Amino acid sequence: MALRKVVPLWEGRGITHEFRMPGHSALKVLEDVDLVVQPGEVLCLLGPSGCGKSTLLRIIAGLVKPTRGEVLRHGQRLTGLNEGAAMVFQSFALLPWLTVAGNVEVVLRAAGMSPAQARERAGAVIRRVGLGGFEGVYPRELSGGMKQRVGIARALAGEPELLLMDEPFSQVDALTAESLRAEVIDLWLSGPSPQSIVLVSHDIHEVVWMADRVVVLSPRPGRVRMVYENKLPRPRDYRSPEFGEVVEYLHDVIIGHEMPDVAEGGEAEVEPLPQATSAEVIGLLEFLDSHGGEGDIFHVASGLHMEFARCMAVAKAAELLDLVDTPRRKVCFTPLGRRMVQASSSERKRIWRNQVLMLGLVRFFYDRLRSSRGGWLAREDVVKEISRRLPNEDAEATFDVLVDWGRFADLFAYDGRTGRLLMSF
Repeated sequence: MALRKVVPLWEGRGITHEFRMPGHSALKVLEDVDLVVQPGEVLCLLGPSGCGKSTLLRIIAGLVKPTRGEVLRHGQRLTGLNEGAAMVFQSFALLPWLTVAGNVEVVLRAAGMSPAQARERAGAVIRRVGLGGFEGVYPRELSGGMKQRVGIARALAGEPELLLMDEPFSQVDALTAESLRAEVIDLWLSGPSPQSIVLVSHDIHEVVWMADRVVVLSPRPGRVRMVYENKLPRPRDYRSPEFGEVVEYLHDVIIGHEMPDVAEGGEAEVEPLPQATSAEVIGLLEFLDSHGGEGDIFHVASGLHMEFARCMAVAKAAELLDLVDTPRRKVCFTPLGRRMVQASSSERKRIWRNQVLMLGLVRFFYDRLRSSRGGWLAREDVVKEISRRLPNEDAEATFDVLVDWGRFADLFAYDGRTGRLLMSF
């Protein structure tokens, strides 16, 4: 007898998505993504900030229609909302004027369930997530972990086949996050709903603990760089050598993609500017100075109390300015970086100025300002030029970095009242 083919719960083929930006420019966040969500799996999307993870999650939910590509549910084209999916948000998204029960019942009533049915279903799912006895409590009276349990209960109330989770544990402390992860996996294993989970996360330990498959996305525009099959048996032990090996491997994969050594032959004429402030770069240098001049990127992020993806951006910024090097998963001083961190305030500014003027984008606008009549440029014109030269970058965010780095270098000033980028004198 022929084996019956398993039909994916959801499938995306050639998914590309662009957002329209001010001035009618396009910001491409996803490009040619192929992704399948199978029944009975936990799939995690892992990648740097801005790579389109949350956008892809919303495309799975049917909340966003991709610019290009085909979306299928159970092998059939999906044109509207994915009725088999429910989402858990990072920020809890509870209605503060409703009780725990009210926050769960509201989605059931919206789906057409009678008040009695909604009350019965809500009570059952609230007990299922461990909040029995808290039905009449308001969100302001709950801890962060309890609020997220309400969010999970609300998502599960409709008995979805697919649970979508957008960094759901990032707003709670580490111990609560660990407990919630275990509870979500227990709920999934106990079935029948949800059949599968798709999780967006920056936390590699979280991903390794939860995922059956890990989809690693590239920086914006997000592309599928790798799909990793996690064969670790459940229940998983954070402290086991095998668990640590998988974490190390994914660290190396991400760092190898996001923090490559500069290739021989020189850099591009105009480089994207990593989304990091001058203060964050100086903070990284000072941290390294107090820890012997080098550190593992994961431990650096932990020591700076910084989201891992944000720490990656800061390290990339420091590397772009030749202040650190990033061999494999380490961050370590260059001679210039060591000299800068030990220098006086005025000397730090001088070094920073010299380094940022070597960047094509900074040099371009510095020269434009010097030759402009009146010594200023309109913000709108600068943003348009950034969009033209770096079409795959967030032009508004790049403008903010340009201003921050230029201010610290005493190259630029910005007048928010008039919207003008000015020469510093």
